[in-house]
Amino acid sequence: MAERVLVLGAGFGGLELCTTLSEALGDELEVTLIDKDDAFVFVFSKLDVMFSGATADSVRLPYRDFAKRGVRVLRETVTAIEPEHKRVTTDAGVHEADVLVIALGADYDLQATPGLAECGSEFYSTAGAARLAGVIREFSGGRVVIGVCGAPFKCPPAPSECALLLHDELTARGVRGACEITFAIPLDRPVPPSPETSAALEDAFAGRGIELICGHRVAEVDANRGAATLDDGRELPFDLFLGVPRHRAPDVVIASGLAEDGYIPVDTATLETRFAGVYAVGDVATAGVPKAGVFAEGAARVVARGLIAERRAGESAERHLGRGTCYIEFGAGRVGSVDIDFLSGPNRTGSFNPPSAEQRALKQSFGAHRRARWFGR
Repeated sequence: MAERVLVLGAGFGGLELCTTLSEALGDELEVTLIDKDDAFVFVFSKLDVMFSGATADSVRLPYRDFAKRGVRVLRETVTAIEPEHKRVTTDAGVHEADVLVIALGADYDLQATPGLAECGSEFYSTAGAARLAGVIREFSGGRVVIGVCGAPFKCPPAPSECALLLHDELTARGVRGACEITFAIPLDRPVPPSPETSAALEDAFAGRGIELICGHRVAEVDANRGAATLDDGRELPFDLFLGVPRHRAPDVVIASGLAEDGYIPVDTATLETRFAGVYAVGDVATAGVPKAGVFAEGAARVVARGLIAERRAGESAERHLGRGTCYIEFGAGRVGSVDIDFLSGPNRTGSFNPPSAEQRALKQSFGAHRRARWFGR
């Protein structure tokens, strides 16, 4: 009987893990991938929906196209996780495993910021980005606040990209002069691991008249008064608010007893939890790296290579190094990037690659490679 590997969550981590196992072991394992949704969406595609005319449907990659030998994909909602038994209950039944990998990501906690849900202006979900795309197209003057409601949050450069792309949108329509843009972020700089990247973004904001407030989160949103309150009590008046909600591990993870301080602690080298044979990768885990897809993907490969090494003579496991490249839209069609290394040396590093045609091509290749690898497109 084939060993059973159960993977919860079909994001960057889950997709890469299952693909790597399928390529190396095929039918030697019985791999089951479970996700509550029916399609995958790249985080950067949500900015395309907001600013580039893409539709919510056009950026969806259906899981029915994820066809890998030895892997079955189930659309089910996880309702309970028993890590000590490697048993998972869903709305469709019970699954037992020999190896359990939790890649459920982070949920958006709109209720954690009073008024945010009522304001209806978060742009981190596909539905939220699609709703705001129409609002942005009709916006012709006034104060815009782009506010991050807590840290850590997924794709740390995305709110900066939103500010710069909004500037382009308003400029293209000839209304930028009638608008003010303020960007508030709880981090001390836009991209803390890379002073060079942060400085480049700060220069881009200054050159476009975008006010940057670092070190403070949005603690409350009052749509009726048109004001966002920061955690130091300052009020930022707005006519349009674009928010990044606070993140947290899914309720089912909290209820499982796996989480500490909101996320699942793991061995940073192997991604294994305190339960033998139970791993956590991506945004749901505390692994010493940013919450971004490229790091979930890297962590998944480490888990996969470890499982392969246990079953293949001559194969060796890998250590999680926390390396990845994040691409950043600088506006005006320009793309830069930052190469981040969190775990391979004594200090985390972030090397900045200035905006260029080469970086734009690399970003396009990044998405195209994963679409082809995972979905055959």
